[in-house]
Amino acid sequence: MIRTLTGTIKDLGEDWLVLEVNGVGYLVASPTLTNSFTLEQKVTLQTYLAVRETALDLYGFVDSTELQMFELLLGVPKVGPKSALVIMTQATPTLLSESAHKNDAVYLHKLSGIGKKTCENVVRYLNSKLENLPTTSASSDMTDGLNQVQTDAIDALVSLGYDLNTAREAIKNMPEEGATVNTLVTQALKQIN
Repeated sequence: MIRTLTGTIKDLGEDWLVLEVNGVGYLVASPTLTNSFTLEQKVTLQTYLAVRETALDLYGFVDSTELQMFELLLGVPKVGPKSALVIMTQATPTLLSESAHKNDAVYLHKLSGIGKKTCENVVRYLNSKLENLPTTSASSDMTDGLNQVQTDAIDALVSLGYDLNTAREAIKNMPEEGATVNTLVTQALKQIN
């Protein structure tokens, strides 16, 4: 089992990268959109090797928390490695963990954009595995500390056609004190455009 790889990023795509290790390029599926990878960057990835009859697929994550959550997601009914990677691209480990502790699929759906049925299955499964959930770093999460006004502002931006990650990133950087949905959306629109 390949558990870690350290090398240089030689190619980069939407949900994959090529990591060159001692002259060998490994194609690694990874939530590249949620990490700030750059070409020629030297990185160490925590990896999961999915063995299938016709392929060996390598999945890589920047820390052990992401890897643990990915492996937990593989236990969710009808979630394979590719689906788990999509979930990890849309929701941070902290958001998944928070949703499981609250047993609130609506919360996960609202902040991640993942389908309602998938959210229900994920939250139900993770809630039954609370003792196995990885400890998450609050600083790495995009949703920590978001209040109702902020989540409503994110919803408003998404309904205006902005993608969820852009909306979330813009709103989380706005000052919370005395903010209304309208003021947050107005400030975010100025920042995004």
